[in-house]
This record gives sequence, C-alpha cells and structure tokens, in this order.
Amino acid sequence: MARAMFEYTKTVLEKVSFNKELFKKELEKAVNRLLPYELKELYYWLTEFTVNKPELHVCLAVVKV
Repeated sequence: MARAMFEYTKTVLEKVSFNKELFKKELEKAVNRLLPYELKELYYWLTEFTVNKPELHVCLAVVKV
C-alpha cells in the first residue's frame, strides 16, 4: 500500500506542476503521508523532475531530508 501512495504522489505532482502554489500544496500533503524512506526517494525524484522547472525549485524546501 505504501508504495502505491508514493507512485500516486508522483503522478499527482506531475499533473499539477503547471501551478507552483498547487504543486507546493500537494507536496505538503505528501510529506505528511509518506514514510521517511519514501520522503528521501521523493526528494531525489523532485530534484531530477525540477531540473528544467526553476519555478518549482523553491518547493524542494518543503521536503526536509
């Protein structure tokens, strides 16, 4: 079940990446729901996902690894 939540979180974040505020809100929800090791994975995924999206780089601060 936990793995499914991680994959779902990535899908949602990809879909809302057009809006910085919405992206941040969904990211905050994810931080509250995911397990600690999944947060590390999410952080690594986010760093790669936001390489070409500089407006989303500030949202990385939400995930404290």
